[in-house]
Amino acid sequence: MLFRALEPSDVELLYDWENDKSIWKLSNTIVPFSRFLLEQYVVNSHQDIFTAKQLRLMIDVSDNENNYKTIGCIDLFDFDPINMRAGVGILIEKNNRGKGFASKALKNLIEYAFDVLNLHQLYCNITVENINSIELFKKFNFEIIGLKKQWRKTKDLWIDEYMLQLIDG
Repeated sequence: MLFRALEPSDVELLYDWENDKSIWKLSNTIVPFSRFLLEQYVVNSHQDIFTAKQLRLMIDVSDNENNYKTIGCIDLFDFDPINMRAGVGILIEKNNRGKGFASKALKNLIEYAFDVLNLHQLYCNITVENINSIELFKKFNFEIIGLKKQWRKTKDLWIDEYMLQLIDG
């Protein structure tokens, strides 16, 4: 597995992921993304995290013949260099979930955030019914530090959301 920067060839993949309505409730998305907007996002992705306040890394895995395929992405967002913290988000394509890729990616991102960026803490927001994500983050010692009641509205009901935090040290 490797992390890599965004490439222009990723636009179609991002377009498919960002416009997949089945994951909108996880990413708090309510409108589709245009190809143009995603192209602009990729063009500007060369900015470092201190300028852009976010970082998206593509997750590539290799087969037995060293051919790489992109299976997801992992993000640092709301980067705050003064308070030394950032939010974490992760997406693994449906057909690659349950194979340990999210664990490997999160482990590597935590090391990068604490050892390279010298962050003090990471956090994430996960709806209470997203058990797999909660278990993933708890596996790496993220702690539930709060419950936001009726935080997200779906068509038929309100969903509570946890905030989880990992402090370095």
